[in-house]
Amino acid sequence: MLGKFFQKPTGENVNRVPPGQHLASGFPVLTYGETPQVNTDIWEFRVWGTAVPKVFTWEDFMTLPQSEFTADFHCVTRWSKLDVKWTGIKVTDFMKAIEVEPLAKHVMEHCYGGYTTNISIDDFLREENFFALKLFGEPLSAEHGGPMRLVVPHLYAWKSAKWINGLEFLASEELGFWERNGYHRRGEPWAEERYSY
Repeated sequence: MLGKFFQKPTGENVNRVPPGQHLASGFPVLTYGETPQVNTDIWEFRVWGTAVPKVFTWEDFMTLPQSEFTADFHCVTRWSKLDVKWTGIKVTDFMKAIEVEPLAKHVMEHCYGGYTTNISIDDFLREENFFALKLFGEPLSAEHGGPMRLVVPHLYAWKSAKWINGLEFLASEELGFWERNGYHRRGEPWAEERYSY
């Protein structure tokens, strides 16, 4: 496999790729379970928990300002892709449209298909995080998490939940699907926080 689909980082890329990672020539698709097919006509996004409950339709979400992003993407399965180009909505812009209580310290990401993953509020609110709508100029395919996924570039990609449809704000940490099944609670690539030991 190494050589055809994955390469060791060289030159200036050595310092951009976390330890134990290889560069992917394409954009691999890894999914647990079936891929949800969600029509934007029925798509909803809910906010609840230690926040004022709110439901967004697709049209509601599309009224939020959109931006272009270029970010590196690191999967816990040891591949990375550099300079991925996305279009989406900054988390910080989205947060202006909701009301969250000060006691919110963690967030549970909920997705179509039943997937969940947890993230601390500090990791979630970083300026570089966004809800992705397009990948390399094309609407985000279902295989890559469309119609919308969260992208958290500074953590392993399982924290960038595909098919996201809700955020549950929490006063204390709860573990999501992979975290309950042995993955690290935070997932920071440069520290190789892959698994809980």
